[in-house]
Amino acid sequence: MTAPAARARWAVFGAGAITADFVRALPAAEHGVLHAVAARDADRARAFADAHGAPVAGTYEQILARDDVDAVYLGTVHTTHAPLAHAALDAGKAVLCEKPLGVAPAETDELVAHADRVGLPLVEAFKYRFAPFPALLRQLIAGGTLGELRELETSIGFAADTREGRLFDPATAGGAILDAGCYPVSLVVGVAAWAGIATEPVVVAADGVVGAVDEQARATITVGPLTARVATAITAPLPRRTVIRGTAGELEIPNVWGSRVESADAGILRRRDGSVEEVRTGTISPMAAEADATILALRAGRREVAEMPWAQTRATARLLAAWRAAL
Repeated sequence: MTAPAARARWAVFGAGAITADFVRALPAAEHGVLHAVAARDADRARAFADAHGAPVAGTYEQILARDDVDAVYLGTVHTTHAPLAHAALDAGKAVLCEKPLGVAPAETDELVAHADRVGLPLVEAFKYRFAPFPALLRQLIAGGTLGELRELETSIGFAADTREGRLFDPATAGGAILDAGCYPVSLVVGVAAWAGIATEPVVVAADGVVGAVDEQARATITVGPLTARVATAITAPLPRRTVIRGTAGELEIPNVWGSRVESADAGILRRRDGSVEEVRTGTISPMAAEADATILALRAGRREVAEMPWAQTRATARLLAAWRAAL
């Protein structure tokens, strides 16, 4: 009998709320454990490590120099994603990076090329993709259950507690589009790919509320026969509902994004013949699942994962840049 592989050793970069959520999810992962914490400030890293039971802590440079770290999770501010991901790849670590992978398409392209060159996994952490329900969604769309796709409506938005901090700071690439709007955009890209639509997505209209950063934004995106209307905000709550319509029916999903602790699990399928069916799956920890997908890719010698392939990461980056420019 083959002995089970040792669990991979994760280092987390950043000591904020989303990193804490990832750390709390790791015990549900099958293939990795928390081993190290890195931050700009070594004392802050040590405090975070002590709070979460990590044996190792230090600065980014100190942790990347270690040979007992297999993979790095980046939960830092947007503008640090690219330089830290490049450094981690240079150090021989697999990378799971919070969205957006790069602030601009060129950054994203350079990171993908780097990962391809060194032969290591680079995964953009769109956690909603890593669960049974999105797998079912891909199956329904690819299998033609909805027919030829025509319309998609989706949104995500919230009202921030304060106008201080990274969300409202142009220096850290704040704003609704990069922080939350990347979810609807990535869904449009994914749905089009699952349907076999090869046309490049185009932003044909956009508006919103813009101060120091984009606070609220809407866009219409066309991808071949599919017209998608997306919306996002950091100063107003928005519905998390998604509707995908095709020539054979529509699928309504109350919350395709799920949460940081539980994946989405249900939708309502309405066929053109008038029949209505609830489609449902089990739920899992999506952050644990994306961690496992990264480690499985590392062990298999793969550079990307099926849930969020590089072509979709790059297409999402181009759309986000076009949306921001259109405002």
